[in-house]
Amino acid sequence: MAGGMGPGILSGPVDDPRSSRSPAPEVEASVGLLVTHMETRFTGVVTGFGQGGVILRSRDGSVQRMFALRPGSFLVGAGTVTLVRPEGAAGSVAPPARTASGSLAVARTRARVARAGRILVEGIHDAELVEKVWGDDLRLEGVVVERLDGVDVLPDFVRAFRPGADARLGVLVDHLVPGSKESRMAASVSGPHIAIRGTPYVDVWQAIRPTTLGLDCWPVVPPGRSWKEGMCEAFGEPSPGRLWKKLVAQVHTYADLEPALVGAVEALIDFVTAGA
Repeated sequence: MAGGMGPGILSGPVDDPRSSRSPAPEVEASVGLLVTHMETRFTGVVTGFGQGGVILRSRDGSVQRMFALRPGSFLVGAGTVTLVRPEGAAGSVAPPARTASGSLAVARTRARVARAGRILVEGIHDAELVEKVWGDDLRLEGVVVERLDGVDVLPDFVRAFRPGADARLGVLVDHLVPGSKESRMAASVSGPHIAIRGTPYVDVWQAIRPTTLGLDCWPVVPPGRSWKEGMCEAFGEPSPGRLWKKLVAQVHTYADLEPALVGAVEALIDFVTAGA
């Protein structure tokens, strides 16, 4: 396993502007300027301004975020700068607002009454991650997410739930690979009104892209050792709960997650809402 990585990746940039000996130069944040937000390493072009912040859009146009105009908080090229709003600058010229999942945001719409169908996830961390990215979509569609607290109870849940044409059941499973316990459980509950999708990851934590956390890759944990214990040691945080809160805090949109998880969740939402 990689050795202890210290607090660096989650506590801010190494070149914290507060440690600079001289103020960072001011640069006018003109629309189209390519900049990097130092704390999150998000790179994008300036598209406009909101209250107290500059709006950046990723280079592929899929993600848009707003950042406070704090001194020395951005990079232009290789240099640390303080972005300043151009005099008389208008507001954002961005496209229509989108949810964290990338869907078009629907303003002033009440949550739909819950459907009979459900999406099941394995544990609390899976549920929190799905809520953070797809919560708006799920409320709009009236889809409730329930957690199993372990895939071992899946057969009992399915028997009690009795999936049907008007009560479809979608299941999100970690480590859905040939020969795994999860794949055997999935095969035991197959049917026309149940869909099981998953990722190859041992734990949902791995569905967060390493680059979202400032890493090249996730640390490697030797076989036979608890994966979460290994992560706690690597990140220098003894509490799995506290470490998870730090990790999930770095997730803002679907672009911060691995495509395997994004595709699985969206397939399950489509399945549960089909024919509505």
